[in-house]
Amino acid sequence: MFPELETKRLILRKIVEDDAGEILECFSDEEVLRYYGQKPLESINQVKEIIKDFSKGYEEKQLIKWGIQLKGKEKLIGTIGFQEWSSEHKKVNVSYALFPEYWNKGYATEAVHEAISHGFNELQYNRIGAIVFTQNSGSIALLSKLGFKKEGMLREYMFQNGIPFDTYVYSLLRGEAKI
Repeated sequence: MFPELETKRLILRKIVEDDAGEILECFSDEEVLRYYGQKPLESINQVKEIIKDFSKGYEEKQLIKWGIQLKGKEKLIGTIGFQEWSSEHKKVNVSYALFPEYWNKGYATEAVHEAISHGFNELQYNRIGAIVFTQNSGSIALLSKLGFKKEGMLREYMFQNGIPFDTYVYSLLRGEAKI
């Protein structure tokens, strides 16, 4: 069964086909994708296939992707998930994106905290990593606030709009987490 998580203000839930319009809106927004390393999504059908891939990836224990919604509201305000899941090595990477109107309100911090708590306590990860564009000061501050440590830089590691960008590698170990 897909885990639904709850915080004081948020619900992290399974992304379903009915969410395709909101996912398309979020992941075709240039501001959202500025530091995401992904081309804009282009069609509802493309998004529906991605949502099917999320379900399949979860069943195969390769990834998990939640939709983030405010309690009492139906509209998604973003997504959060784990990918590059390795049960053998007890590690995973986290990624997240919110619509710009929900930035700087603590929602991403709240969602990431809940997801990493689930990752360490329920999924038994030992290490949760994050790859962050060096210019993404918001994500860098969020990860640092939650105790992630910067491990180093990957030079020209990701492309956005055909331009290579350096990224930082961050990680949080189970023994370091304040959850």
